Amino acid sequence: MSLRIWHQSLTVLDDLGPYKDALAEHLQRVASPGTEIVLHGMRPGTYQSEYPGTDIRHYGLQALHGLQVIQAGLEAQREGYDAFAISTLPDTALRELRSLLTIPVVGYGESAMLTACLLGAKFSFLVFVQELGELVADNVRRYGLQERLCGISDVGFRFHDVLRAYDDPAPLIERFLAAARREIERGADVIIPGEVPLCVLLLTNGVTSVDGAPILDSLSCWVKHAEMLVGLQRQGISGSRRGIFRNPPAAERIEEVFRFYRDFL
Repeated sequence: MSLRIWHQSLTVLDDLGPYKDALAEHLQRVASPGTEIVLHGMRPGTYQSEYPGTDIRHYGLQALHGLQVIQAGLEAQREGYDAFAISTLPDTALRELRSLLTIPVVGYGESAMLTACLLGAKFSFLVFVQELGELVADNVRRYGLQERLCGISDVGFRFHDVLRAYDDPAPLIERFLAAARREIERGADVIIPGEVPLCVLLLTNGVTSVDGAPILDSLSCWVKHAEMLVGLQRQGISGSRRGIFRNPPAAERIEEVFRFYRDFL
């Protein structure tokens, strides 16, 4: 099956050379034959004074950055992509895009949780943005998976520690494994590494399990979900168009609204 997936990061990928290279290599490795995953990030200058690990803690800033994600999704559909993949743990603008697009839209966080439920009874998140725990917990409730959640813990290091670890990964990996074992002791049998840079770092270094518990490759989850949903859509099975996901507004109206807010802001 031949298909194209638009990957949308909440980072400015060109600012993160080693991470971007490792991300591209991993996605190419896990995609099925015929699947092309095209990397996209936020616009240069998006984070002039802060970076995603700081902004993502605030609902308001995440909503503003979400406008870029929505625009990217609309562009992906116009350009003929088969699926749109939001590659950030909070699933920024996931619901909004599903209500605007007719192509499948998948989210890194949701795909990870749904897959974790197939691999074990209880899952835990390890996040390097401490304040992200509350937002992720909200998403767990929204996805109806509260009973499957064991915990959400601060892994004990930060965004820039993860980026530096691409040159020297061993110390940070040991800290991650120690945090994972604490969650296993609490009852988790699947570990979800929070945020994509940490996931890629672990996978690049062959870290896929700890004490019998899988460390989830959340990137592979959304790749496989996107491929599956495109296949189903080609068989005539598409997302619901009831309730909040009713038929999208006309493209002209979407552009009209965006024009207004561009002028307004």
